[in-house]
Amino acid sequence: MKKLVIVVLLIGIIGGLFVSSSQTYEEQTIVPKLQELLPSQPLEKPLAELQIPYWGKIISVEERGYYYFLEFLLRKSAHFFSFGLLAAVFFWLLPKRRYRFFLAALLTFIAASADEFHQSLTGGRTATWQDVVLDMSGALVFLLVAQLISWIRPQQKKPKRKSRKRRN
Repeated sequence: MKKLVIVVLLIGIIGGLFVSSSQTYEEQTIVPKLQELLPSQPLEKPLAELQIPYWGKIISVEERGYYYFLEFLLRKSAHFFSFGLLAAVFFWLLPKRRYRFFLAALLTFIAASADEFHQSLTGGRTATWQDVVLDMSGALVFLLVAQLISWIRPQQKKPKRKSRKRRN
């Protein structure tokens, strides 16, 4: 039953990534919702201090404006967490072998690269290797946590079946 839940989660994540990569920026933007929900621009001063180098530019509140910068942070966080969760799902689906950490990372890298390629086919979207690096950063963090959990969690021992000796 646990495997079925994990497979359904895998299908949901991959489906969500596919749908997300199929949308143009205009279809996907959350700026209007942010403007509606956060009219007072909370945390504007601390956010104004952040300057993030990305794709040869410095992304900041000054450069983009409050709502677009906040959207940038949320979108990049979504990359980190989505691919982190995807990697953890791969990890738990794979057999408990010495190489499962690396195989889960490789499968996530392939998925991240395919996602960026898919974005390149979508109008108004740009594929970047920086997003693949961000995706893999999330994947490696989640994989490290999953690996630690698998080491720490006590192995559940199956009860040994008693052998019945035949009496003649």
